Amino acid sequence: MVSIPSFTGDASPFGGGDPYADYRTADFPFVHYADLADRRLGAGVIAANDEFFAERENMLKPEAAEFDPEHFGHKGKIMDGWETRRRRGVSAAQPHPTEDDHDWALVRLGAPGVVRGIVVDTAHFRGNYPQAVSVEAASVPGSPSPEDLLGGDAKWTTLVPRTAIGGHAANGFAVDVEQRFTHLRVNQHPDGGIARLRVYGEVAPDPAWLAALGTFDLVALENGGQVEDASDRFYSPATNTIQPGRSRKMDDGWETRRRRDKGNDWIRYQLVEQSEIRAVEIDTAYLKGNSAGWAAVSLRDGEEGEWAEILPRTRLQPDTNHRFVLGAAAVGTHVRVDIYPDGGISRLRVLGSLTEEGAGRLAARHQELGG
Repeated sequence: MVSIPSFTGDASPFGGGDPYADYRTADFPFVHYADLADRRLGAGVIAANDEFFAERENMLKPEAAEFDPEHFGHKGKIMDGWETRRRRGVSAAQPHPTEDDHDWALVRLGAPGVVRGIVVDTAHFRGNYPQAVSVEAASVPGSPSPEDLLGGDAKWTTLVPRTAIGGHAANGFAVDVEQRFTHLRVNQHPDGGIARLRVYGEVAPDPAWLAALGTFDLVALENGGQVEDASDRFYSPATNTIQPGRSRKMDDGWETRRRRDKGNDWIRYQLVEQSEIRAVEIDTAYLKGNSAGWAAVSLRDGEEGEWAEILPRTRLQPDTNHRFVLGAAAVGTHVRVDIYPDGGISRLRVLGSLTEEGAGRLAARHQELGG
């Protein structure tokens, strides 16, 4: 079990210069998983009991929190995060909040999944962060309203027990609950501010939905595909290539550093399950002077299977979506994209349908996770 550093207590007041210079963080063992609370996947903060100083939606912004020391509004300092007002007791004789008093926010995950780790980031909240946080999760089908989630019928499971945290820090928590969840309830005790929330885990799609689709993108993050490894992540993460939609700017794809040897760069993916592939899309949107020169796609069936090329090395054009229909359907569980010699792609789409064996395993896994 990897030990995860913990941070408690205030950070020093901002003294000028780089606001991240004294930021406390660590290398967390779960950050290679997808962020299930990514707005690009469709995540949202659907309710909060209080957002007096700063809006709840800020927690899910994909970029790091910013700090402007001179940014004030009518309610006070404007922070790039979710910040509630200061809680008070019930009377002059009891001015402090009780042990049970807390603020909360409901988060809809962008894709249902198994949570492997959570980061509650209090960047720039130096003396106004919560004393402690806790996180609960529920699995509720459909599109429940906040009232549905809070009405008493939803079953909430604790992922992070009430734990003291630190200000201006990335507070990380490993999660070991083998269940599929759709929503989180983030609690701050008793009040304060959270800059960002990251929920790392594995997407667990609904087999009935994929069966209804028939042909779909087998490597898409929202459908349960994932990046296993990549040769280079210098400029941007390989996971960008399986995000929903087309890339909207250069850093919304995958770009490698410039190679000075005779090798090539690559990404290896795991499909949602064993599938029959019939077509491939490789998009280089917004990569104009730095797109890959050529690309090839290979497939294997199972962890020990042999790699077989399904798309030979093919010239790519900058800022272009390339579509390839395979001459014959190919069956496998893992895909590898090799680019030559370096550069990047913005999106990969692997189109086809689950095999009978793959659909069966996916349905069994769904049942194991409480689906």
